[in-house]
Amino acid sequence: MIIKKNIAMRALVSEIASLLVLLGLMTAARSSLADHYHVPSGSMEYTLMPGDRVLVDKTAYGFRIPLTTIDLFGDERPQRGDVAVFDSPRDGRRLIKRIVAVGGDVVSIENGLLTVNGEALHTPVGEHAAFERFGDTEAHLNLEHGGGPDLPAQRVPDGMVLAVGDHRGNSLDGRHWGFVPETELYGKAVAVFYRRGEGFTWRTL
Repeated sequence: MIIKKNIAMRALVSEIASLLVLLGLMTAARSSLADHYHVPSGSMEYTLMPGDRVLVDKTAYGFRIPLTTIDLFGDERPQRGDVAVFDSPRDGRRLIKRIVAVGGDVVSIENGLLTVNGEALHTPVGEHAAFERFGDTEAHLNLEHGGGPDLPAQRVPDGMVLAVGDHRGNSLDGRHWGFVPETELYGKAVAVFYRRGEGFTWRTL
């Protein structure tokens, strides 16, 4: 009888240990590989809408030691047009914004519209909207509330990025608190997988 109890106890301990290992691996994977982000506001309209659920690739800018911000390997650099997740330099809140300029770029924003390295990136679309093109990436701007604060022409320091919202008149972003170190980017948003009123969907970013 005692032998049977011991066997049962060992089996239970083994199952619990296996479960803990699985949970640990899942936590590590979420920390280092992929995660999701819930969009709380309209600061990225029309690319992202309030309530959107976004898949974030946390390996886009390097593979990190689980539960840390230390990169093990990978040297992919953020690109203009990326939608990235990071903590606000102002208050530490998790944010999602568009990278509009990277280290070495000379960037300015006037009436909500970008000029990078002397090139205006926008195409007007009616009175309250515009498109901005970053290579193959196109951002649909919401200018319903104007363009927000202007940014005088300045050079982005090496290893830093400028991140702003697509809803230029309704976004607290790099125009207010400056540049973000590349090392502080958690990952790159790759797709919207849920949108209010539509349910599960797949919209690449």
